[in-house]
Amino acid sequence: MAVTDEAIEKIKSMIVSGALRPGDRLPKECELAADLGLSRNSLREAVRALSLVRILDVRQGDGTYVTSLDPRLLLEALAFVMDFHRDDTVPEFLAVRRILEPAATAMAAGRIEAGELDELERRLDALGPRPSVAELVACDLEFHRGIVAAAGNSVLSSLLDGLSGPATRARVWRGLTQQDAVSRTLAEHRAIVAALRDRDPEAARAWATAHVASVEQRLRSAL
Repeated sequence: MAVTDEAIEKIKSMIVSGALRPGDRLPKECELAADLGLSRNSLREAVRALSLVRILDVRQGDGTYVTSLDPRLLLEALAFVMDFHRDDTVPEFLAVRRILEPAATAMAAGRIEAGELDELERRLDALGPRPSVAELVACDLEFHRGIVAAAGNSVLSSLLDGLSGPATRARVWRGLTQQDAVSRTLAEHRAIVAALRDRDPEAARAWATAHVASVEQRLRSAL
């Protein structure tokens, strides 16, 4: 194991074991290096690496702290990495989304507020008949984010946000060349909203599955 990897594992063990908790300040560099049997250089590199993935927060002139370890914060790195995937792997991301998003939509059926549903419909109405790709991406992103957020599971919400952020959705819309792609997608969105208004989790799950599968199928055909 590389020296820096060893340092990362030792700091990770301290956090996992509870020796360091969310919000705790790390001991001074010289003390922590001595306690862990590490060189100060390797400890510094480990801290830098862990700060990049939002495990640690380095505050200039104040010290280094364990972050809140909130799922949204930790999974930001996933969203960043996902933006580097190739266009030909987009269907694979959609396949994973097809597994997770229907479950989140079914969960939302019993929790989403009427006002939130009104807002989803307002966004769909505001698109008009000939939206641009940028407008479609923004609407699609907020539509699905709103539903998944209503499911009340921050880990699931963050995973789905990372799997299908703005960059991925833009690639999907650029790939959907069929003339009826926009109208069909909006019709599927409205069917999902109707199922949510009916507080019918199984119908919501079915429509969400059909929607993502439809996009996936059309995209595979276009590719």
